[in-house]
Amino acid sequence: MRYILLITLLLLHPLLAQASSSNKVVSELVEVKDTSGLSDTEVREIAEEDTQVEVKTIEERDSAKKIDISNLQTPWEKMSPTPKKYDWVQTESGEWFKGEIKALYNDKLEFNSAEVGIHTFDFEDVIKIKSYNVMGVNIEDTAVFSGIIRFKDDSIIIIQGDKTFKFDRDEIVSLAPKGTSEFNYWNGKVTINIDVRKGNKNQYDYVAKSTIKRRTSKDNLYLDYLGRISARDNEETANDHRLNQKYDRFITRRFFWTPLFSEFYKDKFQNIENQITAGVGIGYKLADNSRLNWDVSVGPAYTYVKYISVTSGDSIATSPALELSTKLAFKISSKVDFMYDWKVTLTDERAGTYKHHMVATLENEITGWLDLDIGFVWDYLQHPEETSSGITSDRSDYQFLVGFGVEF
Repeated sequence: MRYILLITLLLLHPLLAQASSSNKVVSELVEVKDTSGLSDTEVREIAEEDTQVEVKTIEERDSAKKIDISNLQTPWEKMSPTPKKYDWVQTESGEWFKGEIKALYNDKLEFNSAEVGIHTFDFEDVIKIKSYNVMGVNIEDTAVFSGIIRFKDDSIIIIQGDKTFKFDRDEIVSLAPKGTSEFNYWNGKVTINIDVRKGNKNQYDYVAKSTIKRRTSKDNLYLDYLGRISARDNEETANDHRLNQKYDRFITRRFFWTPLFSEFYKDKFQNIENQITAGVGIGYKLADNSRLNWDVSVGPAYTYVKYISVTSGDSIATSPALELSTKLAFKISSKVDFMYDWKVTLTDERAGTYKHHMVATLENEITGWLDLDIGFVWDYLQHPEETSSGITSDRSDYQFLVGFGVEF
């Protein structure tokens, strides 16, 4: 296993060098809270003091002493709503959207509107934000600031009871509501694929895929599940379940570290009763723009495998491990996104030597909350364990999925 440890050090070195080159110590982010003692309502009143539209009076007259109506009218594009119970977002087309900001991460602003449901804006298309809710804003290499936010002219102003802070658009790592409700931090998506056949052959296939995220201005928690059960003429042909967890904390706009990632996996037809992998890691964002988000992670881990049956010896295998992963999101059009998630785990031979889990998905938006997802899954295990009856499963396992995904 010394080779795994050596590879780990070689892969971690460039990311550690990137972190140290900024001359910043990797530590917990400082949070700058409002210490004025004012209530949220009083802070909102302060935020509105300098955002009122100028009101023209009847004294606007021309040289002939006649009233020029055009001088009394304000173009609707220049009018700005006052946040009353809702957050407001304006896009470069001039349209205002009323609702609730869910999160800003990877230059994607998630917004929940009663009219269109959960919608994701490219942050570069957003020209103004007026929040009703108190937000936590993570400013790169500085701190997390809590307050009412006003965003315009590529600058964000964070308003507290007795002070304000101003930063450029490019300094914003993320933001999220600071509401008292834990529900504000969570969102997710569930995709169901069902195929039932009756007739000469009775067959059913059931696949469920879900992603749940908890995102704040300082960290992200991801929970992913993929499960499949299939049967033909009352004989089971597939039964596997995979649950992944990953917890990331921001250091800079591109650099993050993972205090804990883990995976639970079981597959009856791969002779795996239980497989658990856990570790720590660091990551770097290779691309971060309106069309492409791409990050890579690497870190040491430990793997525990319990086989259903073996030809001889112990049914339990343990091994140090090295895990490499990448996540990619590419916007093909305003309605179509391509998502790619690939993870490799290196262990000793008894635990499988080399395994990977790859999921590629084409997400086609039907409405603000409903997608038609087309996916491909490829699982690979280099050294499957032979069962007590002498059966060795195939190394590769493929799935092609078509189903409807519901966002919440």
